[in-house]
Amino acid sequence: MSTQSAIPYPFPWTPVMEVPEALQGLRENALVEVRLPSGDTALLVTRYADVRSLFADDRLSKNIARPDVARITKDNDLFVDPKIDGDPPHHTRMRGLVTKAFTARRIELLRPYAQQVTDELLDAMATAEKPVELNEALAFPLPILVICKLLGIPPEDRTKFRRLVDGFLSVSKLPPAEVEECRTGLWDYLVELIDYKRANPGEDDLITSLIKVRDEDDNRLSEYELHHWTRSLLIAGYVTTASQIGTATAVLLHRQDLKKQIQQDWTLVPSAVEEMLRTQIMGSSIGTLRIALEDIPLADGTILPKGASVLLSEESANMDEEIFKDPFTLDIQRAENHHMTFGAGIHYCVGAALARMELQVATESLLRRFPDIRLAVPAGSLPRALGGFMEGFSAVPVTW
Repeated sequence: MSTQSAIPYPFPWTPVMEVPEALQGLRENALVEVRLPSGDTALLVTRYADVRSLFADDRLSKNIARPDVARITKDNDLFVDPKIDGDPPHHTRMRGLVTKAFTARRIELLRPYAQQVTDELLDAMATAEKPVELNEALAFPLPILVICKLLGIPPEDRTKFRRLVDGFLSVSKLPPAEVEECRTGLWDYLVELIDYKRANPGEDDLITSLIKVRDEDDNRLSEYELHHWTRSLLIAGYVTTASQIGTATAVLLHRQDLKKQIQQDWTLVPSAVEEMLRTQIMGSSIGTLRIALEDIPLADGTILPKGASVLLSEESANMDEEIFKDPFTLDIQRAENHHMTFGAGIHYCVGAALARMELQVATESLLRRFPDIRLAVPAGSLPRALGGFMEGFSAVPVTW
């Protein structure tokens, strides 16, 4: 593939508070060649039907630790681990172990705790000097504390954990030496944590449950897999939800008409959360990188060629005019919103229910507690956290 004609990816965030302009008309072609931050090229799958089917297609492999697969970045082997098999049947077995912790019932049992944490964070906001930086006040501490509760991690470790995760997920934001220090530090932290949990098991936390699986049945979970999945769940349960809370709230406060719609009818909170997830203006699909093991025909007859590095564009699928009426319109009353933000099939995000619950609690609680809340700066001046896995707003100052 030629890097000359490839479109730079992730796409630039213009306009500031809307879906990137680069997504306009993108689905005219089923496949679009893109250039990653590393300089390597890949094929971006753009249409909803293709993205959905390919998430469940065994002819696409997640095992990308090989020299013929595009790199996301030159300095960080993001999502590349030759010791982990990301394909069925191994992935299916591992997923079965992990999803037991993310049942709808278990997540709903966490809702009171999430509400308690949110209320305490909003109490602190109410007494703080204005403007308040929303990411630090609510968006980041809430998911960290909830995932720590679910997994059994000491809450006092959240600051250390956040720094290490941010470095681990750097695409181009941090220098290589700092990225490596964070990657090594995060792994070392988890080794110490799992050793501690072995000696001091919790009553009902996920890490204790995974340790029990590892220690009681060596054929189901290796020691390395135990550490890998603990790290993956920590990251998945924190950074994406935190970025979504901060960025989605910024959009709602910029669009005061939407905020008022919710405040006039609180039953709109779930559909508003889904619509903000659909438009997902804080991330890209670089985490979906795969390699085609065979030629794969797409819905319109286009061939995804064997050996191609592939990205499944959730954000483009979410803008597919064949699926969503007026897809570029932010409609918080949209019905049948089957967006692709959480993936699909065997690669559907196991933490989707947890993220939804936290987003609902955070959105409703914030707008109830501070009915006049608004951005404290012009929307166009909000800084993006460019160069990381998530590119939401790095600061969201608010006042009321």
